[in-house]
Amino acid sequence: MKLTLWALISILVIAATATAAGPVERTFNAPVDRVWATTEAVLKHHGWDLDKADRAIGFMTTDSRRVEGENYGVYEKGTRHRLRLHLKGSGDRTTVSVERTVFKRERILFVDKDEPLTDTSQSVEKAVLDAIGKAL
Repeated sequence: MKLTLWALISILVIAATATAAGPVERTFNAPVDRVWATTEAVLKHHGWDLDKADRAIGFMTTDSRRVEGENYGVYEKGTRHRLRLHLKGSGDRTTVSVERTVFKRERILFVDKDEPLTDTSQSVEKAVLDAIGKAL
């Protein structure tokens, strides 16, 4: 019984680490204030609107954007994603981590039902970090 339970837990842990992509991060040779301003400009340029931002702790969250699907106002069904960025400065170096959340949304009469999805591609996160690096 214990062996079966241990095997099951091991399989679940391995599966969870294989499917959970985690954040992508990059360190830039620039102070945190400059990287913060550049990150805001890059996100706006790429069509990401900020939902929440707290400069004191170096945290940004974007509004969700539609990846695919249909939106008719009171009814929506499709896949969406949002970004969460964390900026951590240390002298003249700043580390930026980007984590993307992908989810399936169904809205009926203004009631949203979101279901998380797994996407391990990380291409969007890398593209944002590349754009920040080019803009610096």
